[in-house]
Amino acid sequence: MLLYTTVGTNDLDHAGRFYDAVLPLLGYARQKQAPGEIGYAAEGDVRCRFWVVEPFNREPATFGNGVTIALVAPTRAAVDAFHAAALAAGGSDEGAPGLRPFHATFYAAFIRDPDGNKLAAVCEQAE
Repeated sequence: MLLYTTVGTNDLDHAGRFYDAVLPLLGYARQKQAPGEIGYAAEGDVRCRFWVVEPFNREPATFGNGVTIALVAPTRAAVDAFHAAALAAGGSDEGAPGLRPFHATFYAAFIRDPDGNKLAAVCEQAE
């Protein structure tokens, strides 16, 4: 359903280092970089689906209150690793890895990147 997602940043180099540390744990790798943007794609995908960008209007990047971007994790261990890597790379905790009440196998961790964007890694597989 979604074609791609973007998060804004005020420091593209710093954000790139952060996402280079956390997204590979979920199967995404940096595929493109151009002035003002970095694109990440899942292995085998020909299109970048996650972009880190400097705002087009040149205003400061801000995060959306109530916005969370949830990324699929292949295992609960990947969720744990994503959360730990995000904290080590300068992100902040918004919810430690664990089961959530949404359904019996919804295992997730929530973080904020250095610009305040909220992301979740979610594994819905029973383990």
